[in-house]
Amino acid sequence: METTADTADRELVLTRLIDAPREKLYRAWTDAVLLKQWFAPLPWTTPHAELDVRPGGSNTVVMRGPDGNDMPCTGVYLDVVPNERLVFTDAYTDAWQPSQKPFMTVILTFEDEGGKTRYTARVRHWTVADREAHEKMGFHQGWGQCADQLAALVAKL
Repeated sequence: METTADTADRELVLTRLIDAPREKLYRAWTDAVLLKQWFAPLPWTTPHAELDVRPGGSNTVVMRGPDGNDMPCTGVYLDVVPNERLVFTDAYTDAWQPSQKPFMTVILTFEDEGGKTRYTARVRHWTVADREAHEKMGFHQGWGQCADQLAALVAKL
């Protein structure tokens, strides 16, 4: 699932070397109780998460803004390789129902690197305009802050 010339202009990537085994990072992405502790960039919170982590399984994660408004995010898992890779998309919702507006597919990889984990979040968008919109929404800052929150959580597991 490498970047190609066909996808490069629609892709945003965040990568970090996190001082924890990949099993802990994978668990923080697949255990709803843990996900709610780090998923949204503070001061946002994650009051609700339902995760059916299997190919074809759905997920619903609700992020709550400081103003109290909720932003539900739904999707379907396309690929699940425990402790190595998660791929999910918002192109579908529960039971493979097409979503109103597909926006992105997320490819998460967890790779061993010198006793730590190379964590990569590769986000592919349906259009260049969607990628640009996600960048303007603060992709690098928001996903970066969440990666920091993830690293802090797994350090305590």
